[in-house]
Amino acid sequence: MEASTDFSEEQQVLSQSEVERLLAQVSEQQSNVTVHKEGSESSQKPKDTIQPYDFRNPVFLSSGELRKLRLRHEEYIRALAARLSIYLRLDFSLQMSKLQTIPYQKFIESLSNPTHLTMFRVEPLRGVFLLDEHPRLGLTIVDRLMGGPAHSVNADHDMSEIEMALLDQKVQLVMSEWCSHWSKIQDLRPTLLGHETNGRFLQTAAHDTVMLVLSMEARIGDCMEAMQIAFPYYALEPMLRQMSLTIDTVIHEGAKPAKAVSKWSRDFDDVHVPIVAEWRGLELTAREITRLKVGDVVELDPECSSQVVVRLGDMPKFSARLGTKGNKWAVELAGKYKS
Repeated sequence: MEASTDFSEEQQVLSQSEVERLLAQVSEQQSNVTVHKEGSESSQKPKDTIQPYDFRNPVFLSSGELRKLRLRHEEYIRALAARLSIYLRLDFSLQMSKLQTIPYQKFIESLSNPTHLTMFRVEPLRGVFLLDEHPRLGLTIVDRLMGGPAHSVNADHDMSEIEMALLDQKVQLVMSEWCSHWSKIQDLRPTLLGHETNGRFLQTAAHDTVMLVLSMEARIGDCMEAMQIAFPYYALEPMLRQMSLTIDTVIHEGAKPAKAVSKWSRDFDDVHVPIVAEWRGLELTAREITRLKVGDVVELDPECSSQVVVRLGDMPKFSARLGTKGNKWAVELAGKYKS
């Protein structure tokens, strides 16, 4: 039997350039996605230009808005840490862990049990705001407020009414500082509503309400625990729009921010400042000064009367002219003093 070979179909051998062209086509197809538009239109777009959207965890803030919020809250955290350190007379450090938007239900599920939740309103904003902190952190702060060293505090017991009242003072300070950082946009006033030790019993918002959550790491003494503040997004939305509008107006076409107008503080109303009027131009030798005695007449240059310097405290501030008013000597302010 003879073996036969069928060469009716010729085997095609690809060149190196053809292989590279096929690989490029496959790579291009993998790097592009098909975008469907209204009707039957569709087009190819590069993958890196398409941003995935998570419908379960919607994000209501753009990257630019989130960056502005982060910068504002970083300033708030620095100011709050300094204020708490002064209030507690002990170093209190704060560091931002995360700033994010998450649904209310997911935030509640992430809370530890037990925890210490403080509910409050910020007038005139809508909604209930939440401040969550670990009980050990709260009891350590209470220990310091009562004169303790804030060291090795036992957090196995529930807070008493006195301890909660002391901790409320710190919570009031935390929220007052936050409100002061928005004072240029809106006048805000925090009001405490109550406390809770378990997030499962909270019903301050619908389960799908979007919350802006500021997570921080707090350290005082040997205690380092988490602290976070949750704001309903719909409550902050008007202020966020105003914040973006203010910043965009300043940046638009290179416009420079308006200079802050100096305002007089009434705290200085009763401060006593010594005022001294003096003139220069008379020079005596040390020998002549030692010979001066009561009754001597010292001759002055007539021009000295128009070269009076008025000092506020130790600082020369005005040039003046010597004169009289009624039966008293007086000086008339002629202008700012130029050294």
